[in-house]
Amino acid sequence: MRLAHAVRLGSWILVGLNLLMAIGTIAIFSRMAPAIAIIIDRNGRTLEACEEMLATVAIVGYGRSFSVEEQQTFRQALVRAQTNITESQEPLVLAHIESALDSLFAGNVSSRRQTITSILHLAAINREAMTLADRHAQHLGRTGAWGVAFMALSVFLVGVVFIHSLTRRVVTPLEEIHTVITAHRNGETMRRCTGIDLAQDVAMVFSGINEILDRSSNSSVFSLNDEFGSRHGSASSIFHPDRSGDNKDNLTSQPSI
Repeated sequence: MRLAHAVRLGSWILVGLNLLMAIGTIAIFSRMAPAIAIIIDRNGRTLEACEEMLATVAIVGYGRSFSVEEQQTFRQALVRAQTNITESQEPLVLAHIESALDSLFAGNVSSRRQTITSILHLAAINREAMTLADRHAQHLGRTGAWGVAFMALSVFLVGVVFIHSLTRRVVTPLEEIHTVITAHRNGETMRRCTGIDLAQDVAMVFSGINEILDRSSNSSVFSLNDEFGSRHGSASSIFHPDRSGDNKDNLTSQPSI
């Protein structure tokens, strides 16, 4: 039946749209997670290295040279920053820091100030990069949210159209059939299934039900006529019992020609 095919097709379309929305949501969040992880992995390392270098300089204080252990700690932090370059401005700043190492370790105040300024600049570069990456992740999240909202709206509209079509082509005809059958049981034998703009399958079902009801009504009329005839004949024999005998006597009393 075409109607059954349409119902199945509409149901599968709804299922497909919901599945597509679920896959799209998973894909969006899967893209957001690596973006946040990249922010933490790349720029976070450099910021940690900057913090460690600043902490080492602060521990040493003014006018004192670095010990061997403090020099090793500062160099390790600098190497971590040099091996984790993510922005184009970082190499120049790192080169300035490295060029002032000898005088910094010797306790030169001017080198100390220059190194602190360069470290702060390096940290600012990475924080700015993290801010831009965060904005990109937020933009991706907003885009994904609007995409999911659009897909949800599409599913809603398709569902409304499907429900309207199902109501018009299935539910309303079933209510009409139920009303006709109920009326027929209550004695309204002339009630038939009717409708406007019916689907071909529904029109065929209505036609078949009306044909069955017509046959049922005709058989009921015939049985009533037979019952009425038998009752009328019985009543005539009761109220005129001698009519048949009189006729016979009249026939026998007539002279033959």
